[in-house]
Amino acid sequence: MERRHPNVIQLHAELKERGYTGSYGTIRDYVLPFREAGAAPPAVPGPPKARDLARWITADPDHLDDDDKTGLAKARERCPDLDALAGHVTEFAKILTGRHGDRLDAWIAAVEADDQPDLHSFVRGIKRDYDAVLNGLTMPWSSGVVEGNVNRTKMIKRQMYGRAAFPLLRKRVLLVS
Repeated sequence: MERRHPNVIQLHAELKERGYTGSYGTIRDYVLPFREAGAAPPAVPGPPKARDLARWITADPDHLDDDDKTGLAKARERCPDLDALAGHVTEFAKILTGRHGDRLDAWIAAVEADDQPDLHSFVRGIKRDYDAVLNGLTMPWSSGVVEGNVNRTKMIKRQMYGRAAFPLLRKRVLLVS
């Protein structure tokens, strides 16, 4: 004779109310291993969010905490494409931060040999302006100061839009540093 468990009966009734069409035996068989173990198994953690993956991949590994390093390692272990992507991004970051323009051609060849469509698009953009990119990755000079001043001027212009005439804008740009 089949032994009926009150909690399973109640669970089956609740599931039937929600549209479940299976039998009591199916629910009982599903619940039995948990009952024997004494507790439900721990929940399987979900996959990391795309935002977290992007942050982990693009961040300097020295600035990641242990949980982030573990999460990235697990994600790279589970997905070979993600592992390849992270490797290419890390290598490009080394080229960029160390101004190793001499490694750019090898990096481009490695990316083109791999199946990473988004990186292929990035490489096409680099190739369109190859000389400028190579100079930026090699030479110590930068247009950062000029870009900073352009950004500051645009910010002042946006703040003043519709509020004052050109003479005040001119004074703010020339006098505010």
